[in-house]
Amino acid sequence: MIWRAAWLLLPLAWALHRFVHSDPLTFLVACASLVPLAKSMGDATDSLAGRMGPLPGSLLNATFGNAAELIFAIAALRHGHIQLVKGSLTGSILGNLLLVAGASIVVGGVRFSRLRFNRLAASSSVATLFLAVVAMTVPTLLSTSTRDFNPRLLSVEISVVLIAMYALSLWFGLRTHAREMGPSRQPMHATPAEAAAAGARAAGEIFREPIWRALVMLVLAAVGTAIASEVLLAALDGALRDLHLPETFAGVIIVAIVGNAAEHSTAVIFARRGEMDVALGIAWESSKQIALFVAPVLVLLGLFIGAPMDLAFTRFEVIALGLAVLALSLIALDGETHWLEGAFLLGVYAVLGMGFFFIG
Repeated sequence: MIWRAAWLLLPLAWALHRFVHSDPLTFLVACASLVPLAKSMGDATDSLAGRMGPLPGSLLNATFGNAAELIFAIAALRHGHIQLVKGSLTGSILGNLLLVAGASIVVGGVRFSRLRFNRLAASSSVATLFLAVVAMTVPTLLSTSTRDFNPRLLSVEISVVLIAMYALSLWFGLRTHAREMGPSRQPMHATPAEAAAAGARAAGEIFREPIWRALVMLVLAAVGTAIASEVLLAALDGALRDLHLPETFAGVIIVAIVGNAAEHSTAVIFARRGEMDVALGIAWESSKQIALFVAPVLVLLGLFIGAPMDLAFTRFEVIALGLAVLALSLIALDGETHWLEGAFLLGVYAVLGMGFFFIG
């Protein structure tokens, strides 16, 4: 009932924009309205993916798992907010690697002294994200060190490579090494009640909602996200001016958090049950989707809508992504973790967030 009531935030944001003309209030309500829309889109996608089998379902998740953020980014590109789009991409990757993973590890580590997960899945995620950091570093360094260098053509070529590598990573995890990439062990349950609930969930998996209902929900959530994005962007300039917030900080922290809030909460719920392969998989896979699929798609779409989107980020954004991948490798490559390492990830996220605020 709470999630259904949260859909009322969208008409409220539109009414504030149309009649109240308060940019800060409209901006905050429009940001909040993206949370239930993203959750509805994710639920509909999961329902469809469960019927299509592993590979088609994963491709569907790759397309629609971050659809709310992709729709918002396209709307922002049309309005010329290139830096906001880049900031939201950076913030989504950082948020998943540091905030979501860190919170999941802390929540799970409070209940279980040692948390284990699949080492192969962790190492492949580190390698894939390292490729994304390299892909952003090269055009960034060339654009800052070479005079009159236009990074758009290079970004298009790199985007093709990234999309190809993302497809190969899907093939690796779902076909050639599907068995090795499975859970490291059976999910832990802290109490008999949780074990019974898990059994009930498994037994209930055969009762899926009709396909037409999931498709209708997916379309409605996509349309709602497009409307919320337009309202948010219309109030953006005035809100940033009145709230004294830099555009980069708004993209990296605010937009990234609200756009991924639904999957953030899902990861924490799985972590509380001790199912760390699922919880950390949500964080890592979402980061890979953003870095190797959403960002390249936005670069290619920029060619058709006339937006100068490229992979030349600011130096601090690239350094922050590199530090996040380094932190992930320190935590993940041994296949186990505990709550203190999760707190370490949250601390890294907090420090980087402060840096993005002061850069603006």
